Amino acid sequence: MHIKLFVKDDCPKCPAAKHALDGIDDVRIFNVDDLDGLTEATFYGVLSTPSVLLLDSSGSEVFSWRGTVPDPAQLRSMLAS
Repeated sequence: MHIKLFVKDDCPKCPAAKHALDGIDDVRIFNVDDLDGLTEATFYGVLSTPSVLLLDSSGSEVFSWRGTVPDPAQLRSMLAS
């Protein structure tokens, strides 16, 4: 599994979301203020930041936290399963 984090420059919760993902491998960060980030966000239907998407190996969404900071323990537990 891998993670996609969607952030925005003026997002007050985004630094905490980045911190929640510290130490986790295979995290890609997309800034929705950039064209590439906005394109990726549109593909996944991301409408708020921060958004954290947990994806399987085929890129399908397994779970997501949208507009909120994930609980690090819950996130790590889901990655371990």
